[in-house]
Amino acid sequence: MKIIQLFALLPSASAFVLPQTSFDSRTLLQATTDEQSSSFSRRDALQTAFVGATASVLTFLPSSPAFADEAEASSSMIKNVVVAGATGQTGSRIYERLNSSKFVTTAGVRNVKKAGKSLTGTLKQLDVVEDSLDTLTETLSGADGLIIACGMNPGKNLLRMSAAAREVDNVGTCKLIDAAKKAGVKKVVLVSSILTNGRAWGQEDSPGFKITNAFGNALDEKLVAEKYLRASGLDYTIVRPGGLQAKAPTGALSINPEDTLNSGEISRDLVADVCVAALNDPKANNKVLEIIENDGTPPKVFNGLNM
Repeated sequence: MKIIQLFALLPSASAFVLPQTSFDSRTLLQATTDEQSSSFSRRDALQTAFVGATASVLTFLPSSPAFADEAEASSSMIKNVVVAGATGQTGSRIYERLNSSKFVTTAGVRNVKKAGKSLTGTLKQLDVVEDSLDTLTETLSGADGLIIACGMNPGKNLLRMSAAAREVDNVGTCKLIDAAKKAGVKKVVLVSSILTNGRAWGQEDSPGFKITNAFGNALDEKLVAEKYLRASGLDYTIVRPGGLQAKAPTGALSINPEDTLNSGEISRDLVADVCVAALNDPKANNKVLEIIENDGTPPKVFNGLNM
């Protein structure tokens, strides 16, 4: 299983686009950007990222032995990983990737017996709503990495979406973060959503924000957990994907700074790849990454909506 090493997050860079090319941990990602990009507005820079001649340029160079040694050392940092929400559409993809690699992986699931019908390997009960802090801490005991891919399921909570979103995306996730600290977890990767902080940058009335937040104020609840993680003292990466697609990726992966994307969609496969890569890339530590697929045109779709 090839795990991408994809972060070269430079302060002046507005977006990074990874073409659909096979590459592995011996690949060095270098990003070069036009120095004039620092004078652009955030929105201008984002639009520039989708124009070929003025986009950030990514080159893939084979690593020297020194880079190989660095990658090997980095990959040894986080070995034992728990995936919370491992039966979900994104969580299962994350778990499969970790489980087929050199990680020691545990699937955190609400119902072990039921999950055992679709997942193999080590399964443990993990319910952010029902489990106590001590129980969650015990579940995470021995882990040095945690990927949180659980979220409120609107289809299963039609009559109580607001309550469920608060229980899972807010209170439950914050409790899991507390458990991670008590258990000695070193790195937490949280799967969130673009527009989570939309109110702060004028997107409250955008179609994507309105539609997504209509499901129990899910974006507002996710934002609470994001802020809690950022203030926790743990190393973290917050991954904010666009609208999630079950199909295989058809476009290049575009990585953007926080609070820049209000549209765009992405394959769950790519989201899983980014989450796994974020575990051991120090350049992703304490970063918020907004990710979509880039087909060469500005994104116009979010969660199935034409923007």
